[in-house]
Amino acid sequence: MRRRIFMSMLAGATLVASTLLGAGPASAARPPQAPAIPVAGLADPPAEFGTDWHDPLTAAPPVTHPTTGTSCEVTVAEAQFRDFTPYKGTYAPPRGCGDRWSKVVLRLDGKVQGRQYDRLGYLHIGGVEVLRTSTPQPSPDGIEWSVEKDVTRYGDTFREGHDVEMLIGNVVDDTYTGIIDVKVTLTFYPAEKPAATNTATKTVAKTVAKAAAAPDRVLTLQGGTLTTPRNSERIVAEVYATGSGGGCEEYWYLTVPDAAPYSCKAGDGPYREVQIEVDGKLAGIAAPFPTVWTGGWSNPFLWYVIPGPRAFDIKPVEYDLTPFAGLLNDGRPHRIDVSVVGVPEGQSGWSTPVNVLVWQDAKSTRVTGELTAHRAGDLTNSSTYTPGSEHRLDTGAGHRLTVAGYVDTSHGRVTTTVDRELAATSVHRWTDGESTDALKGTWTDDEKVTVDGHGPAVTTGTDRTYTMDGVTTLGAGDRLRTVLSLGDRASVVETRGGRRTAWSRLDDSYAGDATYTANVPRDQRHAVGTTSERYRLYGSDGCYDRRLVTVQGTLTGVRDSC
Repeated sequence: MRRRIFMSMLAGATLVASTLLGAGPASAARPPQAPAIPVAGLADPPAEFGTDWHDPLTAAPPVTHPTTGTSCEVTVAEAQFRDFTPYKGTYAPPRGCGDRWSKVVLRLDGKVQGRQYDRLGYLHIGGVEVLRTSTPQPSPDGIEWSVEKDVTRYGDTFREGHDVEMLIGNVVDDTYTGIIDVKVTLTFYPAEKPAATNTATKTVAKTVAKAAAAPDRVLTLQGGTLTTPRNSERIVAEVYATGSGGGCEEYWYLTVPDAAPYSCKAGDGPYREVQIEVDGKLAGIAAPFPTVWTGGWSNPFLWYVIPGPRAFDIKPVEYDLTPFAGLLNDGRPHRIDVSVVGVPEGQSGWSTPVNVLVWQDAKSTRVTGELTAHRAGDLTNSSTYTPGSEHRLDTGAGHRLTVAGYVDTSHGRVTTTVDRELAATSVHRWTDGESTDALKGTWTDDEKVTVDGHGPAVTTGTDRTYTMDGVTTLGAGDRLRTVLSLGDRASVVETRGGRRTAWSRLDDSYAGDATYTANVPRDQRHAVGTTSERYRLYGSDGCYDRRLVTVQGTLTGVRDSC
């Protein structure tokens, strides 16, 4: 992700726990306990950043692991990335752990030393994207980091041998010396046999298991088309949408209309929306998460220890395409297109790989159905530019889509209605020469999915809110200061027959304030900085709450509140 030193900013960056943690359809569990950080890991900070600092870490909870029974580990990739040559290998299923698993956990262990930019990477197994990630920036003395992800949802892929491809595109030369060394493993935990239950309990258990179980099939697009099994009763597309590549789309939230005097232009301003179409018909809308990579906002000292939310584990945008199942189940290939609204025509900068998760009706060879409702509201998008000694751009945008359809299954007719509403507001202020550059933005993505079949209707409402509030200034002596806060928040409520059955709240908040001397060698930057992250997840399944604080790259505070 090589970029100009000031990027675009200074002309010259049960439902509940598993849904919010991106764990996929694995069975829900109570939020895990925070892993202990040894007291020896806390130290008095130096007066300024030196040549080494604490290894990267986040306040997010660890992936839960079953504590009983056997497990099997498979190494998927082991590589050193020096350029843009992908690692290619093969994957074979584990031996001794069966072919059905209660959980599958991916772990990436990385290390890098010297000088290097942040880099974006992916891992494909059998063409399925199982991880999208980015890297921390190293110290001269070297750092190590790790990422864990629950990938149980890709169990269908893991049951057979496949080709593996992984790439973390990198540049190594006399200046950028950091070679990215990674190892990726999968750990499999066999499914436990269910205990004996009475008939009523079995009926409830089957219903819950169907909703929570990993999909039967994990598909990828073939030439931009999708062919689903003819007995598909639930279909979900996931898109790992990332704006990146060092150009202006890496900082899409800062772009301005062509008429405004700013270094990153986009004809319609900063609004972005990720859309998916089925055979040319709009099937889903979503707000992209405003990810800040570890060199973002012109200031790597903000991210050396604590990355911004989602930077190491990029979560996909999800679309429930079940209303289209009746159309998709005809045995023919159907065109699936993903696009990002707001990107100037002909301009690159977004990656949108697609996986499709399918749940099948085991008692039917063919599930038929029909799309019964499709209401797309007008996309509103306005930006007002106000010139002055401090330029200002006020932006407001929004969109709404409702789709509904039914499928006739072995257990009766099931109707799925998906209602999604997006909204975005931002205020962007900057001075001539962009020596001061500030943004305050809020993006909301509210979704309601109602499944109505045999028994009471089940509605899952998910309200997502992303926030960014920051300012970068270049002052006397080329001292560059960035003050920034980021928020990743979501609430999920499940109701059955109008009664709440489960709920959760996620609040992942980052704050940083860092200053250094720009345009000088690394050893003359005299950088200082304080960063913190608080990750809270609570609801009907319990509570997790951890806060981290760093000063000058030293971990100075760890607080657990649950």
